[in-house]
Amino acid sequence: MGTTRGVACLLVAVICLSCAAAAAAARSPAARLHRHLKRFNKPAVKSIESPDGDIIDCVHISHQPAFDHPYLKNHTVQMRPNYHPEGLYDESKTNVASTSSGEKPKVQLWHQNGRCPEGTVPIRRTKKDDLLRASSMRRYGRKRHTTANPMSVNPTMLNEGGHQHAIAYVQGDKYYGAKVTINVWEPKIEQPNEFSLSQLWILGGSFGEDLNSIEAGWQVSPDLYGDNNTRLFTYWTSDAYQATGCYNMLCSGFVQINSEIAMGASIFPTSSYSGSQYDISILIWKDPKEGNWWMQFGKDYVLGYWPSFLFSYLADSASMIEWGGEVVNSQPDGVHTSTQMGSGHFPEEGFSKASYFKNGNNGDWGTYFYYGGPGRSSNCQ
Repeated sequence: MGTTRGVACLLVAVICLSCAAAAAAARSPAARLHRHLKRFNKPAVKSIESPDGDIIDCVHISHQPAFDHPYLKNHTVQMRPNYHPEGLYDESKTNVASTSSGEKPKVQLWHQNGRCPEGTVPIRRTKKDDLLRASSMRRYGRKRHTTANPMSVNPTMLNEGGHQHAIAYVQGDKYYGAKVTINVWEPKIEQPNEFSLSQLWILGGSFGEDLNSIEAGWQVSPDLYGDNNTRLFTYWTSDAYQATGCYNMLCSGFVQINSEIAMGASIFPTSSYSGSQYDISILIWKDPKEGNWWMQFGKDYVLGYWPSFLFSYLADSASMIEWGGEVVNSQPDGVHTSTQMGSGHFPEEGFSKASYFKNGNNGDWGTYFYYGGPGRSSNCQ
């Protein structure tokens, strides 16, 4: 009997030690890394390697990250908006979705090596190095700052928490959408933890802890993407960037329906100083029937939507729209960063040299403005 109890106790001890070892392994950095990668990267029907090293996974539309959200578990994808704003594009011009040879234009770099099939959505694969660069794997893909409040300081140049903005804005009404055309550049970034972007903000609520924001544009962010490429991006939050929202498809929320354009993928080509200018158009609008906020890229690519239940204030309407540029100034060595905004040149240099926002088509620019600059410069004191 004594021997039997001794063996039993020994077995229990071994089992307990095994459980403890398994629990410790599950908590290890390698295990946490694997869990995060599995959460970000969904099973792919097809994968395409981009010339810039990105992997674009073609994921079945019903398996995309949006459906990790508990409210979307049984959601039927809305494959087209019930309402689309008309008269915002010049219909007399050649359709951007095809060339004279019938070939689709390559508007993102990965298009050089293939396309995703119908019924799938292209998602930039998150790699191990992406997570290891992040200050926190749990917060990878999330911002750590607030949107510029143009009512708090000089609205032409805002500097809050190291984030500097040059914006135009409208407020004082209910807004149900906005469109913008922005020329695309590759601004130089001094520090890996800095970024430069040009975007549209759709805002609701106050600039406190209840801010709702939908954002889209182009950005260069070495910390997020691991390179200095210019990329299409989106962002959303319903609580001023605290616990909700993310960039691109890095959390549940945005429902993509388009198989052509990948959030976070490199834009191709970009503008050159005194040379060819390339711009992108972004349209965001609210479907009055379903209440979802839709996004369109260019004239032909309706990308998808943010479901209305994600938001509080934006479930009704937006109260402010902002357009502009933003950089992070980490003040390396105690001086202003040389990270560039826009083209890296001042607005007065004008077309083909400075960055612009406009809302018109071709020769008729409508309302527009130039913005940007070189960061630290002998011309800036």
